[in-house]
Amino acid sequence: MPSASELRVRISSIRETKKVTDAMYMISSVKMRKAKRGLDATKPYFNALREEIGDLLKYFPKTVNRYFRNTDREGIRGRALVLITSDKGLAGSYNQEAIRAAEQELKAHEDAVLFPIGEYGRQYFQKQKVRMAEDFFFPDTFPTVYEAQQICTQLLYYYNEDIVDWIDLIFTDFHAGRPSTVQRQTLLPLRESAFYPDETAVLPYGKTYLPDPDTVLNGIVPPYLTGFLYSALVESYSSEQNARMTAMQTAGTNAEDMLRELQLQYNNVRQSAITNEIIEIAAGARALKKKTE
Repeated sequence: MPSASELRVRISSIRETKKVTDAMYMISSVKMRKAKRGLDATKPYFNALREEIGDLLKYFPKTVNRYFRNTDREGIRGRALVLITSDKGLAGSYNQEAIRAAEQELKAHEDAVLFPIGEYGRQYFQKQKVRMAEDFFFPDTFPTVYEAQQICTQLLYYYNEDIVDWIDLIFTDFHAGRPSTVQRQTLLPLRESAFYPDETAVLPYGKTYLPDPDTVLNGIVPPYLTGFLYSALVESYSSEQNARMTAMQTAGTNAEDMLRELQLQYNNVRQSAITNEIIEIAAGARALKKKTE
């Protein structure tokens, strides 16, 4: 059994570690709430863009636009896979589940080029020798609309230059009070049906799009895609912070259990030491008494 001094050192070390895990829990909680507030503040704008695209497509159903290509998934010339992970670990299975989903897609489509967001996924697939876009480098920082706009600009360059004609996005969807789930959604090309699910909607007769519907779509779609990416970044970031909160809470609970066990061991060692001291004193007193008799 460890000595009392060794147990004191271990107890002190675990208490300091628990302070760190508790602090990390609080930090992740604040970051998650802040990110969600930012998303809620920008949602009305991006929802308005989505509705405007739906109105335009309803009004001009025969409009042909490069963002709405009728591309057959089996006849794709170039495929891009955008993966969102974190920069660091200590977030439970958050990164592993996203990476597992990306591995399945890369296995099914060996010609796909990976566009990683976050150092965890980038370093993992670098070791796996997976083909990645060399000029695409975005860490998993606090999500902002500006960052989403930069990512969208690079992806649109690859798409508009016909380097890729299909872009899939893998991110982690956040659910408050429930486990997060990894989602794969197609970023480009867009599906017309996704913008007017209500078939009974009244057509916006009387609207005029200048200079023409196609030009208007070319101006509206990039901001809409920016909002889509921003939402995915916030959802993934919130899922990461929630996973880190769960991991830190579990670590704190385990630390409390260890502290209770170590405290019991320490009390037993102390009690044994005190008992031995009493026995020695009593034995010494008896020996002294016999000597004086």
